[in-house]
Amino acid sequence: MEIIKYELMRREMPVEIPKTLGFGKIFTDHVFEMDYTSEKGWHNPIIKKLENLSVHPGTMFLHYAQGVFEGLKAFKTENGEVVIFRPDKHIQRLNNSSRRVCIPEVDPDFLLQALIELVSVEKDWIPNRFGESLYIRPFIFGSEPFLGVKPSSNYKLIILLSPVGAYYPEGFKPVKILVQDEYVRAVRKGLGECKTPANYAASLLAAEEAKGKGYSQVLWLDGVEQKYIEEVGTMNIFINLKDEVVTPKLNGSILPGVTRDSVIQILKDWKINVTERLISIDEVITEYKKGNVVGVFGTGTAAIISSVGWLTYKGFEMKFNNGQPGELDLKLFNELTSIHYGKSEDKHNWLTHIEKKEVEV
Repeated sequence: MEIIKYELMRREMPVEIPKTLGFGKIFTDHVFEMDYTSEKGWHNPIIKKLENLSVHPGTMFLHYAQGVFEGLKAFKTENGEVVIFRPDKHIQRLNNSSRRVCIPEVDPDFLLQALIELVSVEKDWIPNRFGESLYIRPFIFGSEPFLGVKPSSNYKLIILLSPVGAYYPEGFKPVKILVQDEYVRAVRKGLGECKTPANYAASLLAAEEAKGKGYSQVLWLDGVEQKYIEEVGTMNIFINLKDEVVTPKLNGSILPGVTRDSVIQILKDWKINVTERLISIDEVITEYKKGNVVGVFGTGTAAIISSVGWLTYKGFEMKFNNGQPGELDLKLFNELTSIHYGKSEDKHNWLTHIEKKEVEV
């Protein structure tokens, strides 16, 4: 692989991060880009000024949605270090998604190097306030101009950075979720386990209808029997029962969340009985009526832990902890954020530390 080139803009003024960040609305000065052709493979790696893309109207991604992406975060610890949370796991998932939609894989070590170098260049964009972070969005799309259903011959990989605010700026508040039984997001052996634009497009209509009814998100059931719970559109789901914490097993239609994996490991560290298995919505309702459901929570890169206060299926509403955050939810949220910001020991070596590097502009 080639050496990464730099074409950096010169800033006249220091970076000033807005006090109100939101999520995905503000972008840093630079991106990483790399191209692929069938003749050269992956080549031309460069960190350059952020600018609009110029694409041919026949670019294959625009017509056939051949693309993949990831989402991960960099943090500034309480002692001023810059760390990225589990980038190796995210890169592995990016390549898994790529294989499924016929995109050439990227060398994991080189992509990690590119991530580290870009974050190092843009380290001044990482917020200092607790709960805030630098969101990292690597994505790949088919860039060949051609109208015809086949894998693209050319691809572009871009890493985009965005400083983001706390997901719960007003505090850790439970969300209201509607169990979806009118639409299907994904089926086993399809694209459900891949992080692709098509997956998210498939979820939009149901999410918008749920919002119109006062719900934050939807919980999807399996696409064949419409019986077993799978995931929420933006996070994996956990059911906290009295004798076990259950999360749906990965069956090919559920995204293997990195935060999900981290939470399973933490629960095992705490000697809590956590299982990955099929769990039907009927089982959840039956256990709720027996008083055995302690709570429900979701896991994902954006929110980290999202406490579910209400879950509704076919007009039956289940309310957890009187609409307040669950004890386990808060404990997990505090543990993960403490690891992110260097307040707790990184027992599993999840943090990649970014060495300070000055780059000429």
